[in-house]
Amino acid sequence: QLQLVESGGGLVQVGGSLRLSCAASGRTFSADKMGWFRQAPGKEREPVAALRWTAGTAGWTYYADSAKGRFTISRDNAKNTVYLQMNSLKFEDTAVYYCAVGPYGSTWSERKSYDYWGQGTQVTVSS
Repeated sequence: QLQLVESGGGLVQVGGSLRLSCAASGRTFSADKMGWFRQAPGKEREPVAALRWTAGTAGWTYYADSAKGRFTISRDNAKNTVYLQMNSLKFEDTAVYYCAVGPYGSTWSERKSYDYWGQGTQVTVSS
């Protein structure tokens, strides 16, 4: 059974940075995608970024418009961990951030294309 554990959330000021981590255990990956979603109070869970790869490749990254230029998704194969580096944080980035794993061949931004989800980590951006 695959397990995903997020960490790295917290309280940060506007303009600050955080790095979220998502550690996967219970399975190895040869061809998959891992994504980050977020959900603010009273809003739908929305895609933030994803990384899709096949064996022997660096993979391909995808970003929501709100994340482009500020967030970077990356992967450490040896640690089975995906990171989300978030810079220039804004108030509207406040949300619970979830990582998820899904099969390679499906759309990166759709929730239904992910089979496994973490419990989430809270990110709060304040003045």
